[in-house]
Amino acid sequence: MLATNPFAALSASIAPAVMQGYVVLMIVLVAAGTIFDIVHKGSARYFFDNWRRSKAKGTTPLGGGELVSIAAKTAVVDVLASGEFCNARRRVAHLLTMYGFILYVIATAIMVFKYPSPATPTPDIWPHLWWLGGVMVLIGGYWFWFFIRVDVAAEGNSPFRVVRADLFVLSLLASVTLGLIWAYVQANGSAWSHIWFSLYIIATTVLFGSVPWSKFAHMFFKPAAAFEKRVSNANGTRANLPGPADQPEKFGRARELPQHY
Repeated sequence: MLATNPFAALSASIAPAVMQGYVVLMIVLVAAGTIFDIVHKGSARYFFDNWRRSKAKGTTPLGGGELVSIAAKTAVVDVLASGEFCNARRRVAHLLTMYGFILYVIATAIMVFKYPSPATPTPDIWPHLWWLGGVMVLIGGYWFWFFIRVDVAAEGNSPFRVVRADLFVLSLLASVTLGLIWAYVQANGSAWSHIWFSLYIIATTVLFGSVPWSKFAHMFFKPAAAFEKRVSNANGTRANLPGPADQPEKFGRARELPQHY
């Protein structure tokens, strides 16, 4: 089962060209949704406005080499290692989900486009990576959902409480969970495989089609925001901002305690 390409087995009932067309459509939905999100929320304009203000207020000019160094540090620390998370459990859960999703998507694309049918035997590595990526997503995603979310861990709310901001993580977990269930029942010759596959397609379409209303597009904005923050720190822009409230002696008169204290 773990060495079987589930999409090649599916080619007996669905033409490979249809599967490939669906994957292309999902890519188009992500691109279109991200562009819509940028235009609707003004994310790009906000970023470039901040960038211009940072350059204007900066006290230390940065050269091309320094910008390249900052970009490399941003890629390694903030993107690849998710350095923005101070909480170790949250970072581990995020890394498991992120790298699992990358493995899962890459393996899916290769199996669908390069090995779409039994006529082109699939090397074992790709189904293995597909399953590994899927399991990583489920471990990281469900760990986050049931134990790490702030409103669950800190506020004591029910883990089944759902708001619109949860659309991305829920659709991601639904898509991967149903995909693995479908692959399992198909490998075992179950008559229910087509039902599971239909549910898998519905969840996957919601995942990639809901980009304008979910946090999916944030993965493209966060590296830019992290880079801008590092540039602001390096050129002295942030040094001109007011200091933290817990150090009043450095930044003006200390705040008095309330009279009823």
